[in-house]
This record gives sequence, C-alpha cells and structure tokens, in this order.
Amino acid sequence: MNQGTYPLAASMINQINRIDMISNNLANSNTNGFKQEGTTEGSFNYYLQRAKEEGFTPSKINEVTNTIPKMDSKFINSEQGPIMPTGNNLDFALSQSDTFFKVQDESGEVVYTRDGAFKVLNGFLVDSNGQYILNNDNEPIATEEGAFVNQISVVKIDFSELEKFKDNNYKEKEDGAAIEIFETNDGQILQGAIEKSNVNSVIAMVQLIDAQRRFEQAQKAVKTIDELNGKLIEKIGNNSQ
Repeated sequence: MNQGTYPLAASMINQINRIDMISNNLANSNTNGFKQEGTTEGSFNYYLQRAKEEGFTPSKINEVTNTIPKMDSKFINSEQGPIMPTGNNLDFALSQSDTFFKVQDESGEVVYTRDGAFKVLNGFLVDSNGQYILNNDNEPIATEEGAFVNQISVVKIDFSELEKFKDNNYKEKEDGAAIEIFETNDGQILQGAIEKSNVNSVIAMVQLIDAQRRFEQAQKAVKTIDELNGKLIEKIGNNSQ
C-alpha cells in the first residue's frame, strides 16, 4: 500500500469521529444544562514510545505510520450556558459553572446534572427524566414537607473528574472525584430560571461543514492515489510484455 494512504485514512477516521461528536452537540443545542464536547488530536508517537517502553519491538509499518494524526481524547466544555428566566418555581439554575444537582438514577446510583427543570411526581421532586432529586443525605425530597427548595443538594465537582452518563447526567470517573458539599444552597441556585445548553448552533454547523469537507478531501486524495497506482501497474505490465 502507498505510504501516503495511511495518514489520509487516519484523517478520515478522525473526521468521522468529529462529525459524530459535533452532530451530538447540535442535537442537544436545546437541552437544558447540556455541555458540548470537543476532541484533542495528537500523533501516534506517544503510543509508539509507550509500546517501546513496554518491550514491544516496532515493525516497519509502525515506523512508517508513527506520525499519523490520531484523536487523543475528548473533553467537556464546562463554560456556563445562558441563564433564561422562566417564572416557573420548579425551574432552578446553578450560579456557578462547576456545581451540580444530585439525582438518583433508575439503578439507585447517585449521579449529577445541571438540568434544573424539575417537576413533582407522586409527592417527590424529580428531574425531567423522572429521577429523584436528592438532599445532602442522598434522600429523595418530599415536596409535601414545605420549604423543599432549601433541601436541594448542590455539590461542587471539577468537570475533569466527571464523565458523561446517559440522560444528560454525569458520574464520577473510576478513580473517584473530589466533591464539596454545601451545607446550604443559599446563593448557589436561582429559582424561576433555567440554564440552557452552551452549544452555539452556528459555530457547531461551521465545524460540521469543516469536518465533512476534510473527510471528502482525504477520501478524494485516497482515490487519486489508487488511480495512480492502477495506471502505474498497468504501465509496468505493458512494458513487461
């Protein structure tokens, strides 16, 4: 295979991953409290060097492809979304960009969200997915007890210690997270307002078009190399006759 096809093929894979990520961001541009994701790109050198340190002997193909670009990791853009007043007493927005509400998912696990569009279900405060909102003791909040707003637990966690989890939630990474629990939520939440998604639809559309064009350019280059190889093989075959 022509060595030029390796970085082109890697670029196509990277752009497909970018398209998937940007499409997901766009799909959640109207999701309350949603944080868009981004990607970082590096070369294969890091992984090749790590393999060498572990005793792996690189082959020729590894040496050839060690500069191929590779999607290194994803990151969460923690920038706070716009706060929109709603006038609904069951809507809450967090005042800090690194704080979260605690909710209990369907498996009973404590997870975190910034979506403050709450409602009352069977006498308990729940989120838009019907999951219980928790107090500082990790107990569901009964709205019949009065002053339930003061029971809503707000915790502070760095986004780097969290990973996205279904239904617009977050959970701690495997090695845990440093969690600061506020004794009260005074000054931490705004009642009658909601935080919108921090996705800028216009910028995301430009990024999506850019990723699609980069994919098409790499695809066209691979096709051109293939056509040139075909002509070369045909010419060599004719000369050998």
